[in-house]
Amino acid sequence: MAFDYGLLTKDYRLPKGRFYLPILRALDWQNWGYKPYTLDSDFRESVMSEKMIQAKPFDLKDVRLSGDNPFTENMARDKAYLLDLDPDRFLHTFRLTAGLPTSAEPYGGWEQPTGELRGHSFGHYLSACALMYASTGDEVFKQRVDYIVAELAKVQAAMPAQGYNAGFLSAYPEEFFDRVDQRRSVWAPYYTLHKIVAGLLDAYTQAGNAQALEVLEKLADWLDFRIARLTSEEQQIALLNEFGGMNESLANLYAITGNPKHLKLSMAFNDAVVLDKLARQEDLLDRMHANTQIPKAIGTARQYELTGDEKLKQISAYFWERVALHRSYAIGGHSDDELFFPVNTFDQHLSSVTAETCNTYNMLKLTRHIFGWEPSAQAMDFYERALFNHILGSQDPKTGMMTYFASLRPGHVKVYNTPHHSFWCCTGTGMENHAKYADTIYYHDDSSLYVNLFIASELTWAEKGITLRQETAFPESDTTILTVNCQQPAAFALKVRYPAWAQGFNLIVNGEAQTVSASAGSYVTVEREWQDGDRVEIRLPMSLQLEDLPNAPHMVAVLYGPIVLAGALGTADMPEVYNPDYHTREAAINRLPVPPVPVLSGGKDNILAHIKPVDGQSLTFRTEGIGQPNDVELIPFFRLHHQRYTVYWRVE
Repeated sequence: MAFDYGLLTKDYRLPKGRFYLPILRALDWQNWGYKPYTLDSDFRESVMSEKMIQAKPFDLKDVRLSGDNPFTENMARDKAYLLDLDPDRFLHTFRLTAGLPTSAEPYGGWEQPTGELRGHSFGHYLSACALMYASTGDEVFKQRVDYIVAELAKVQAAMPAQGYNAGFLSAYPEEFFDRVDQRRSVWAPYYTLHKIVAGLLDAYTQAGNAQALEVLEKLADWLDFRIARLTSEEQQIALLNEFGGMNESLANLYAITGNPKHLKLSMAFNDAVVLDKLARQEDLLDRMHANTQIPKAIGTARQYELTGDEKLKQISAYFWERVALHRSYAIGGHSDDELFFPVNTFDQHLSSVTAETCNTYNMLKLTRHIFGWEPSAQAMDFYERALFNHILGSQDPKTGMMTYFASLRPGHVKVYNTPHHSFWCCTGTGMENHAKYADTIYYHDDSSLYVNLFIASELTWAEKGITLRQETAFPESDTTILTVNCQQPAAFALKVRYPAWAQGFNLIVNGEAQTVSASAGSYVTVEREWQDGDRVEIRLPMSLQLEDLPNAPHMVAVLYGPIVLAGALGTADMPEVYNPDYHTREAAINRLPVPPVPVLSGGKDNILAHIKPVDGQSLTFRTEGIGQPNDVELIPFFRLHHQRYTVYWRVE
């Protein structure tokens, strides 16, 4: 069949006519250059060693958060929300599709029975319960996981009686996928399916549910049947419709099963045009839907780890560099109205729909791969910035609900979902975000332990026979204390991140000050045979700093160490901040006028000298004589809720 190149230049639209993914396509298929992987008989043995990974994260079950701090508080609220949600209400539309009886009241918003993304939140919910079980050991979440998987297995088994192909599992009919193949209007069924696939993977890997793998392998057989009917060109056209992290999850399935079919399926979800341009270090991201692209790079990162294909590594590394270092706001998020934009227009993109929260969720996943290949403080500095500001600040402390966008419109507010009538994409990733804070605090190789993040926690390193307790009130305090406990002496190198923002690195081991020769933006190594009770005290002095809005030096953010300080602008004319609106970006709250925001006067060289700490209030500052028409209080963005604010200030 002759390939219709014109299909690749047409705009793919949602039913309401909004651009779903503006396509910037090369028209020469033969020069795309991205070929499916071919497998030989020795492939499984050669790739599964994952030799290209230099440092690995610990399992969530090996790390426990401790103390009273924003992370444990957010996790507690997330636990309560997960337990408030009813699996049977999520299962309602799955059972309807499979012809099974159901009396549960369905959820609303994006999960309503007529919604084309119905089922996506249930996949996130399954992941979140599995992650919460791994992070806490609380059996109630294991019970939820086991129940959900058993019910999904019943749904899958009932599907053929409704005329669906064997292995199919979804809350909507298989016809949605026909509409993708025929390029008819439909809202991202593969994206939704990916959430189910990822949830089943997490149920298996994080909660030890063997049935989840059985269900998932049957679903993969259905995928293989479906995609095998398409030519390569037809499959590439199908990828114009957002498909989430299908390539990553199927690569993870291959890592478990070793079945080459699963790797081939993973490769079938590689967008040839976008990935090949990234491999050539061509940034084509302007005006593209941001969270459609990030999972593609996560997928190639995982594929690289399983194949050793350097091209896959180059794709992911270049994408990370462009987004993390060039396309991100001070809080670590990026995008405006879900789209990337030209990097020289940041000052035109301080809107009420900036920094989609699930984008940052995915960038943190990608950063974990980047760090694992070549451990660097730069990668963890970005991770810390995004985690402590955007993710930590995305949860409402009153209700535990989550933001869709982190608005950077001066004078605007944070807007949160409602418990049972929103279920946005960022509600789903939000359930997961606050269940897995422990997943990057520590990494290791055979002889080294990396302390990446300063979060109160306890690590069990079974292979070395040690536990490491980290005591810290960071960022309220600039000190962290590490205590080693072991029955037998253990030799390893302790590597502690020396952040780029730190104004020095003070190191004391068992009461003796140590000379630190490393510089900011690296890791400080203490290599010795560790004894039970050894104590390492680290102090990382913080200071105020200004950070320009990229390519807009007349706009600045104020930070204290890695913590973004937002101007607290009060509650005058506050709108309702809980929003069940189906299309959040179109909600009336985002179009309301905002009050005037003070400017900072006197020039950038003069500003920091006139920002003073407020006595008795941690991480709280106030401008003195530079705010026009009035001075303002500055508090951490992650603490600021239920009032107007600004992150960026105009400087005059």
